[in-house]
Amino acid sequence: MRYTLALDLKDDPQAISEYESYHQAVWPEVLDSLRDSGIKEMRIYRTGNRLFMIMETIPGFSFEAKAAADALNSRVREWEDLMERFQQRLPWAEPGQKWVLMEEIFQFPLNS
Repeated sequence: MRYTLALDLKDDPQAISEYESYHQAVWPEVLDSLRDSGIKEMRIYRTGNRLFMIMETIPGFSFEAKAAADALNSRVREWEDLMERFQQRLPWAEPGQKWVLMEEIFQFPLNS
């Protein structure tokens, strides 16, 4: 399954640079949590201070199960707390929501 999500960073060039630096050497425990939750591939793109994430997951992947496992992993919580220093929620995000699922509005080739 493919998921696409968006999130903003604080509009501060130094903070954006630091955020990107952390993502050049993501902590092993964080990578393990991605793998263990059923995420097969993840890519994050940036334009300005807007982030766009593409996730490819195994069948049966659950955002809720990943969140529950992450809540029990102190190293993942530490990473998330650190990343939150740089992140800015989208104006339409629900309270407590960071990454927001995006809705597909176009596909090519068209599936009939």
